[in-house]
Amino acid sequence: MTDPAPFAEIWRGPFLESVHSGHAVICDSTGQIMEAWGDPSRVVLARSSSKMIQALPLVRSGAADAFGLTTKQLALSCASHQGAQIHVDNVGAWIEGLGLTDDAFRCGPEESRDRTVKEAQIRAHESPCRIHNNCSGKHAGFLTLTRHLGAGPDYVKPDHPVQRACLEAFEEVTQETSPGFGIDGCSAPNYAATLHGIARAMAHYAAAPEGSAEARLHQAMRLHPELVAGEGRACTELMRACEGKVTLKTGAEGFFIAIVPERGIGIALKAACGTTRAAEAAITALLVRLDLLDANHPAALKRMNAPITNWDGLTTGILKPAEGLLA
Repeated sequence: MTDPAPFAEIWRGPFLESVHSGHAVICDSTGQIMEAWGDPSRVVLARSSSKMIQALPLVRSGAADAFGLTTKQLALSCASHQGAQIHVDNVGAWIEGLGLTDDAFRCGPEESRDRTVKEAQIRAHESPCRIHNNCSGKHAGFLTLTRHLGAGPDYVKPDHPVQRACLEAFEEVTQETSPGFGIDGCSAPNYAATLHGIARAMAHYAAAPEGSAEARLHQAMRLHPELVAGEGRACTELMRACEGKVTLKTGAEGFFIAIVPERGIGIALKAACGTTRAAEAAITALLVRLDLLDANHPAALKRMNAPITNWDGLTTGILKPAEGLLA
């Protein structure tokens, strides 16, 4: 088994204080590995980085068109959003259009990650709802597909028609038989594959023809980056910085994917330590490596060669990508 490769370094003054490592794969349009770091055969859970795969049956089944879903709703079906007002309003209108309420969601209630919404709820003595869950857009997609299929309400159960369709789509685009699943933070199954399989799936999306379900989903994400994550978040800021050339999606425990349609390229990476800062530094470095992102763009500098400050505002160190990712 190949050891993880260096991803990011933490320097404090002249001292290398710590190193984050991980695994990364870049695939071409045929699914072949162009470049790799660490172990491409490592079995991983892509977590929320696989949401565009979980949304595939929503479009392919005809449910998205039958219910007149917009590009905003397709973007939200792939989102890990902040629970900001823009997210809550759009998801709320979506499920209201289905004749459903917050109780229909099978994801748990979650405090909004948006400070304005969170503080307003605290002042109003309101409890967070399921719609504030960062996965509520994905679950609105599940509910739409459930309604279209005429299936039962427990749509997160592994044997439910919605989840069976998700598994079928997952194994198709990864070109692998999944060895199993873990239950995600939002209660839905999250299927495992090799890192190569996830990168192959992203390359499949990148090479998908115009008008296909895959193309509609990744285009919607690029069209509405503010819905995919939120202001200040890596997915949103880096998609904007790449000027619409790249679809990006983070996943819990240090995962990140990229879809590059104009080159037919798919990227998947996993920080072995599971930290967000390592995954964000690594994906930023790979985007720079591929000339998709200006290294001096503020969104890049925020995650690559980023200063580390202390409570007094003093710069005490720097987070920088490992040289092997940049050249």
